[in-house]
Amino acid sequence: MKAPKRIHVVAGARPNFMKVGPLLAEMRRHRDRFTAQLIHTGQHYDPEMSEIFFEELGLPRPDRSLGVGSGTHAEQTAKVMIEFEKACVEDRPDLVVVVGDVNSTLACAITAKKLCIPVAHVEAGLRSRDWTMPEEVNRIVTDAVSDFLFTPSRDADKNLLKEGVAAERIHFVGNVMIDCLLALLPKAERRDTLASFGVEAGRYATLTLHRPSNVDDPDVFRGIVEVLVELSRSLSIVWPIHPRSRKNLERFGLLDKIANCAGMKLTGPVGYLDMLALNRGARLIITDSGGLQEEATILRVPCITLRNNTERPVTIESGCNRLAGNESSQIRAAIHSVLDAKREIHTPELWDGKAAARIVEVLLRLP
Repeated sequence: MKAPKRIHVVAGARPNFMKVGPLLAEMRRHRDRFTAQLIHTGQHYDPEMSEIFFEELGLPRPDRSLGVGSGTHAEQTAKVMIEFEKACVEDRPDLVVVVGDVNSTLACAITAKKLCIPVAHVEAGLRSRDWTMPEEVNRIVTDAVSDFLFTPSRDADKNLLKEGVAAERIHFVGNVMIDCLLALLPKAERRDTLASFGVEAGRYATLTLHRPSNVDDPDVFRGIVEVLVELSRSLSIVWPIHPRSRKNLERFGLLDKIANCAGMKLTGPVGYLDMLALNRGARLIITDSGGLQEEATILRVPCITLRNNTERPVTIESGCNRLAGNESSQIRAAIHSVLDAKREIHTPELWDGKAAARIVEVLLRLP
């Protein structure tokens, strides 16, 4: 009988854990075939949120924590490569699985490939066509070195084929993050999250902002804040503020303006279940995050994305998402358009909670 395949499953940032959770659970149903280790690079690490996050997602403790921490893109990528190489040399895995598009994804994919270890990329093929986004560079380079490309949507397949990726390396499996959402949604709905924030279902918006293009330029950020203050007079806004955004609100003299606004409910980091409950009950989701565009689509809550592009066009095709850029007039128009009209939202193909099972089905065919 063959020994189980040794697999390193890499996660570096909070959104990664929603993707690796279902995958690890499915792999561990086949312990005779796989020995899966969770490698936490430590790219994003918040001691205050870490314990609750692992607890809520039902995640096993990481088998290895590389403890990389923050830094510039170059510093972070280099640190991950150095530490992950040590782990690979010591463990000699048969396969490295990376997810998403963060710096850890790129760093671990390149490191494994240079050690001649096969690489699988979960959430492959997404493209924004915006090379100013570090994530776009990470996606393209990771896909270029990956042996198995697991895609969440048909447009991702087309992107890879156009780039010359062999069809036999591409596997359309659906969106593994939706596996996590659907599994935990009943638990989120049983919480008293809305009451704790003093809001009622359908009578508030949720907001997340963190991209440099939105929060680093004082004129742009000021324009966004003005629209949000206007909206909060008629629709409350629950805003878990990202550290980068909070710092710039203070730096640009905008924090008091928002803090004194009765309809604006500011909060620190929010756990996954509470955020899921908030998004589930919202009338509108405003974000510059990729993952929330996907969550909104499954929750059938209209979403306005404060970007000029998205690597997830399927969320627009589904009828859920609308790109509004970051100019105040466009954001204002998008908000009014969404609130004044009813839109039918469709679930994308294979976003059914079974993506992890389809990924493992492919991996079970490994010799």
